[in-house]
Amino acid sequence: MKLIIHGGFFSESGTNQEIKKAKQEALAIIAEASYVFLKTHSAVQTAVFAVSLLEDSELFNAGYGSQIQSDGKIRMSAALMDGGTERFSGVINIEDVKNPIRIAEKLLPLQDRVLSGSGAKDFAREHDFPYFNPQSPQRKHEYEQKLQNSVRLGTVGCVVLDEFNNLAAATSTGGKGFEIPCRVSDSATVAGNYANRFAAVSCTGVGEDIMSGAVAAKIVTRVTDGFKLGDACEKTLTELSGFDGFAGVIGIKSTGEIYHADTHPYMVWASYDDGLEVFS
Repeated sequence: MKLIIHGGFFSESGTNQEIKKAKQEALAIIAEASYVFLKTHSAVQTAVFAVSLLEDSELFNAGYGSQIQSDGKIRMSAALMDGGTERFSGVINIEDVKNPIRIAEKLLPLQDRVLSGSGAKDFAREHDFPYFNPQSPQRKHEYEQKLQNSVRLGTVGCVVLDEFNNLAAATSTGGKGFEIPCRVSDSATVAGNYANRFAAVSCTGVGEDIMSGAVAAKIVTRVTDGFKLGDACEKTLTELSGFDGFAGVIGIKSTGEIYHADTHPYMVWASYDDGLEVFS
């Protein structure tokens, strides 16, 4: 049993030591709690559990604390993939909910498994997910100060291998901030979140770059074809250099190999294998 989580890149709300320490502590707590949860739950359940905790923290750009789009609204996206069944589900640009990953989980067993916009919100209400305003004071302050020219790259994700060697990946994002309303990120696509019975990957970075490189699906495909996970990650990220692509990945292979990598330092992450490890 093992897992790895990420909290996006270290650039959303500053890079000072206070924020760094806060993210280290938050990721450590969430990784440990999720590993305990994994002992009695499946990979899919644990991936959702971990990402929902990340969504609940205002330190990360997903769920509570999501970025505000150029029209003043928050629209979030999230995806879930079960490596055993290869079923993918997600919500795109959903508004007014607390945990987008929980709606993606609810969609996983259905025939129509990816919903967007008002349809996603209607589905959430029909399944008793209440109204929630995900705007944090920090994001509101950033919006009011018109920081649209700063670089904010944030997503959260979790990849899990459970005791039965089942893999799952879950990813959630609050967007990049000040984008064109309803812009679609990679997080609710197979470019940003992908798993099968060989490997599982979650991405963060510039969504358009990740989709251009088909990053998560490409890494998992390469592992399926015989690559080591580390080699598949490095080769795929190197291929982004032609257009200076900005991405970070976390992944686990069914054999137990765990890996993280990024094209621009640095992604914040924590893993739990034989013990806890947190970015430094």
